[in-house]
Amino acid sequence: MISIVDGVKSVLQISENDPGLALLLVHLNANLKAVFNDPRSMFVSTSVREYLFDGVRFCINPQGIAKAICNQIKESGSKTIREQSDGSLAFSFFGHKNGSGHEVYEVHTGKGDPMRVLEIQKLDDSHNLQVWLNASAEGETSVCNQINGTDASAYPPFRQRGDSMYIFSADICRSVELFYQTDIQYQGIPGYRYSIGENFINDIGPEHDNECFCVDKLANVIKRKNGCLYAGALDLTTCLDAPVILTLPHMLGASNEYRKMIRGLKPDAKKHQTFVDVQSLTGTPLQGGKRVQFNMFLKSINRIGITENLPTVLMPAIWVEEGIQLNGEMVAFFKKKLINTLKTLNIVHWATLCGGIGVAVICLIYYVYQKGRVEEPPVK
Repeated sequence: MISIVDGVKSVLQISENDPGLALLLVHLNANLKAVFNDPRSMFVSTSVREYLFDGVRFCINPQGIAKAICNQIKESGSKTIREQSDGSLAFSFFGHKNGSGHEVYEVHTGKGDPMRVLEIQKLDDSHNLQVWLNASAEGETSVCNQINGTDASAYPPFRQRGDSMYIFSADICRSVELFYQTDIQYQGIPGYRYSIGENFINDIGPEHDNECFCVDKLANVIKRKNGCLYAGALDLTTCLDAPVILTLPHMLGASNEYRKMIRGLKPDAKKHQTFVDVQSLTGTPLQGGKRVQFNMFLKSINRIGITENLPTVLMPAIWVEEGIQLNGEMVAFFKKKLINTLKTLNIVHWATLCGGIGVAVICLIYYVYQKGRVEEPPVK
């Protein structure tokens, strides 16, 4: 079961936030059944495939005013709403991402500076994003719109304990800083573990010099007076073109303003934190997990009667884990070509050092012995 909030209500919130569609809400209330397939309650059944990719269909053969409303929704250009071959519309979370991969990255080759290898220089021929608020009215690029780091397929080499590194995630339209946590062993390969810090979605606002993430696109939701969401939540409306809020799974680390109205949350850093294990010398990812949760505000929509008794609450929709693990074949290759070679070089290094010290000691003993013979007085 999924709530209409996640599909139908997403369309309603898009309409509420779009000045061109807001006037249609009065007519939409009277034509709700025709637009949304005669919903009998606030909950409808659908498959995971439809919900995530194929789309939950609505505007099926509408007539009259309902048809005009559907045309306006279609022309709004929301990426999460797509027209189907029969003229109906479908809402999905990731349908517009499925099989896309159209982003064009220009990356650094590492020539002249190996620490910058695979660092993203441009995305779709642009050095910066145009998703978040900028630093000034003149359009000076803000820290939020900067593209930093790699795409997470590889990382800079020669990692050091205590350092940090950036990755850029196109899925959430932002760069993310990862911080060293501890040393690890992955199937006999030593490495370092990195994870996200408080500056990911907990420390957001003018007091942290990143208020550019506070897009303040949603009306009448749970947020601070300055328009920023409370700790642990990030408004992705301008990124996904839908009223979606990002948190960690089970709202890990999120403000009690959001958690207090949801039952069944069991946040666990081991299960819900984003991390990556990296071989320190080469920057090769050994294993990792990108874990995020997508939420939507359940709330009353002005002029829509079916929503008038809804409380205002940040409701979880789905949480996603995207993982990577170096397989057995690659582990064996890695050990043979790098780890064993490094061990051999280490043995040679110490053997050479010990041999050199041994030769020096022998030479010293021989020198002292010869000097003693020369200075020994003759016997009379």
